[in-house]
Amino acid sequence: MTLDQIKTFLELAETGSFNRAAQTLNVTQSTVSARIKALEQLVGHSLLIRNHSGCRLTAAGQQFLFYAKNIKSFWQKSLHTVTLRPEFRSMLSVGAQVSLWERLVLDWMAWMRCQAPDIALNIQTDYSPAQMAMLTDGLLDIGVMYQPRHTSDLIVETLLEEALVLVSTKQRELTTGWIEDYVFVDWGDVFLDAHAQAFPNMETAAITVGLGPLGLQYILKNGGSGYFPLRVVQGMIAEKKLYLMEGAPVLKRPAYLVYNADPIDKPALEIAIVGLREIAAKEAENQI
Repeated sequence: MTLDQIKTFLELAETGSFNRAAQTLNVTQSTVSARIKALEQLVGHSLLIRNHSGCRLTAAGQQFLFYAKNIKSFWQKSLHTVTLRPEFRSMLSVGAQVSLWERLVLDWMAWMRCQAPDIALNIQTDYSPAQMAMLTDGLLDIGVMYQPRHTSDLIVETLLEEALVLVSTKQRELTTGWIEDYVFVDWGDVFLDAHAQAFPNMETAAITVGLGPLGLQYILKNGGSGYFPLRVVQGMIAEKKLYLMEGAPVLKRPAYLVYNADPIDKPALEIAIVGLREIAAKEAENQI
């Protein structure tokens, strides 16, 4: 039994498609078929039922799914832990988006070194889709992100809610002229829904960006308005470089904590989660 066979089986169980599994694994469909055939010969049972629309697990496949996930998880974890120094009992791999780095992860790293010095830390910075892939593959123990994808194997909980405020380089009210120079920042699905409810009749902005710092730099240089995190613009408001838009609703952008429902090292994971919750609670208090 090889790790490639296990990964291929898990991908087929997730997607139900030989074509999509081949694309994700970057191999041909014939390679996917060959791996599954070899795996089925090894376990002595058919694991998949093929049909015109793709495939689904057999009863034996459903039973094997649990063990396949554990095999993959243990293998990935072993690659990280075999080189640990004797003073470390375990290692946690944690991912976070760049914008959450200074707010949460930096303080959490210090918290962990104080509270659990025998746990080594491997920190990765990436966006939500990449973190979700690494969590699914067992390469991350914890992800801190804005847009998780819900799966049966992962627990997703809201870690904090960030306040986004409408600011302008001019002092004015919500009823006057800000739409003409509005820069729309795509802060994710939750923000998009809240924004649509708050401004149901707003037409497409002249400028839309997917990166908050880019939108903020633009209006500071050229003038304009937009929604940005309160923590980011507070100092600029105090310096009168930006002004809060009177009458504008405060919108929320949640950040999520994502972790495996059945971790290999549950005690290590639990203490890490306690620390992240504590740091997030302090951050929430600072926003009040």
